[in-house]
Amino acid sequence: MTVCILALIALTVLSGPAISQQPSIHAYREVEGQELHAHVFLPPEEGHREPAAAILLFHGGGWVAGNAEWTYGDARRFAALGMVAVAIEYRLSAGQSTPIEALDDVREAFRWVRGRAGEFRIDPERVAGHGVSAGGHLAAAAATIDVPGGPDGQASAKPDLLLLWSPALDVAADGWFVKLLRGRGRAADYSPMEHAGASTPPTSIVIGDKDTLTPLSKAKRFCEKVRAAGGVCELNIYPGVGHLLTRNLANQEGDFDPDPAFREDGRSRHERFLRERGYIAK
Repeated sequence: MTVCILALIALTVLSGPAISQQPSIHAYREVEGQELHAHVFLPPEEGHREPAAAILLFHGGGWVAGNAEWTYGDARRFAALGMVAVAIEYRLSAGQSTPIEALDDVREAFRWVRGRAGEFRIDPERVAGHGVSAGGHLAAAAATIDVPGGPDGQASAKPDLLLLWSPALDVAADGWFVKLLRGRGRAADYSPMEHAGASTPPTSIVIGDKDTLTPLSKAKRFCEKVRAAGGVCELNIYPGVGHLLTRNLANQEGDFDPDPAFREDGRSRHERFLRERGYIAK
C-alpha cells in the first residue's frame, strides 16, 4: 500500500448510479479541534416505514487521502436498495494522526449510528461496513480487533457484516503502514489478519487475482482463518485484473481502468450477500 493510491480510487473506479439525492450531514464527533461528519443517505420514504439495515462506507486512499464524497455513488446505490447508507469522514494520516486515530474514528462512527437508530429508523443489529482498499482495512479492523473498556451501555463499535473491495487485510509487515504508525504501535496489533476468527462477522470480498497492492493471497488466508473458526467469508475473485479490478496491470496505484463487467458483477454479488442475510428485501 503506497501514498499514490489517490482520488481515482473512488471517484472514477467505484462511482455508482447517477441518483440526485443529497445526504444530510451530521458531526458524529469532535476531536483535536476537528469535526468529523457522517453523510446520511436515507432510503425512499415509501420503503422506510420499518427499521432498516444500515451500512457505513469508508473510502480508500492509502490512509492519507480521500473524503466521504468518494463513496457517494455506492451510498446512493445502497440507499436505493432500502438501506440507510452513511458515508464517513475519518482522520487521515498527517501531522499527529496515524491509522490508529482513523480506526478510533471508525469505531466511534459505528457507535454514533447505532445511538441514533430511532432518529434514522435503523435496526441497530443490522449495521454493515463497506470498505475500499485502506477503508477496507479500517472496516475489517473494527470488526476483528477487540477494544477493552468503554462506558457501560455504550453502543457496539463493530459492524455486523462486511463488504470489502480490494481490502488491505494484512498490514503486519506492510512498510507503508508501518511508516504511517510512526512508532506508536505494532502494525500486527492493527492487522485484521492477526485477529480474524470466530467473532468475525459474515464477510464478502471482491478482489482481482492480479492485485499487487492488496494481494489475493492475503484475502484467501483471511477467509481461510474465518472459515476454520466456523465463520462466513465469501471470496469473489476476478481473473486478469488488479487492484480495484483495474485492467491496467502496469500501474495499479493510479490510472485505473476497471473492468466494467467485473465491477458490476462484484456489486451484484455484494447485493446478493446482503439479501441472503436479510439486510435488503429479496
